[in-house]
Amino acid sequence: MTPQLQVYIDYKSPYAFIAKDATYQLEEAFGICIDWYPLTLNIGSYLGTAKVNDVGEVVESNRSPRQWLAVRYAYYDARRYAALRGLTLKGPKKIWDSSLVHIGMLWAKGQHHDILKAYTDCVFERFWQRQLDIEDVHVVVDMLRLAGAELSGFEAYLAGAGREQHDDLQENILNKGYFGVPTYVIDDEIYFGRENLPKIRWHLAGSVGPCPDIAYDILLPELADRS
Repeated sequence: MTPQLQVYIDYKSPYAFIAKDATYQLEEAFGICIDWYPLTLNIGSYLGTAKVNDVGEVVESNRSPRQWLAVRYAYYDARRYAALRGLTLKGPKKIWDSSLVHIGMLWAKGQHHDILKAYTDCVFERFWQRQLDIEDVHVVVDMLRLAGAELSGFEAYLAGAGREQHDDLQENILNKGYFGVPTYVIDDEIYFGRENLPKIRWHLAGSVGPCPDIAYDILLPELADRS
């Protein structure tokens, strides 16, 4: 029996964005339905916060020079891998609170797997082109509508059960020791980062043969059905 795969993402993470399509390929290759969860990162707590204007000028910042170095390298690194997949990745103008858009993710997940994937595609693509205010409830509603989600009751869910579900989930995730995205969990084995995808494929295939090393392989369509 193929193990269940849980995947934890944050829509404001460039690395989660880059990993999305290659992670989808796991569903196609192994005939599984991934169990997706939001992990809402508190980036400002360890990398500080900043805001830039439309031309990229910093207009507000509490980052140290070392924090700026870390942020700039992270986006440089992410853009290299985004370019290999033909993805547009524009650095956000500020550190976003993604909890609202993640409550939308939980709402979409509760309806249908295909609606969740369509919502994830809509949010990721637009956010990384700087076209999406993920802190605006009306924007989140629009993304759910585009994904084909039923909207009746969403705003009540957002203010009540959805917020509670999201916040409880974050506490549970942190208590498990999941600290970044994308995080993959199979049979209680935790894999952090897209570079572990070859090993994750090996694990899903039954751990047959030698365990592969981690690598930033681009999983091309013609490789998607290999197990």
